[in-house]
Amino acid sequence: MFSRILTVCTGNICRSPAAQFLLRERIASKGKRVEAHSAGIGALVNHPAEETTSTLMQARGVDLSGHRASQLTPESLRWAELVLVMEKHHRDAVLAMDPTARGKTFLLGHWTGTEIPDPYRRGDAAHVEALDLIEEALDPWVSKLCA
Repeated sequence: MFSRILTVCTGNICRSPAAQFLLRERIASKGKRVEAHSAGIGALVNHPAEETTSTLMQARGVDLSGHRASQLTPESLRWAELVLVMEKHHRDAVLAMDPTARGKTFLLGHWTGTEIPDPYRRGDAAHVEALDLIEEALDPWVSKLCA
């Protein structure tokens, strides 16, 4: 099993922290442990999780209050054994930064055939949709990672 997983989005305040915390929680519920971090290709460095995302995650039993956004770096890519991105252009940015990450970088929605659209400044419904897609996309990853 991969023990170091990095989730990546744009600002690192909505999608990637939600995926990071949900992934960690779901793997722990299977009795396994994983170190999960998140980063953004254009991170709002040191910003907390976006308020709507934080509120919706709290309602799902996940506390994002300790999250602070961080910028994607070559070092974070080298640290990760698996990199899960939200959209194809995130994968392009990862590979432009570190071409050697090709074999370990996948869409979070790889198994479901989906990209996770950015909900930032698009209202509550967009945040709910993004979180639903993240949860759906995580299920096959968790199954495969915990097999």
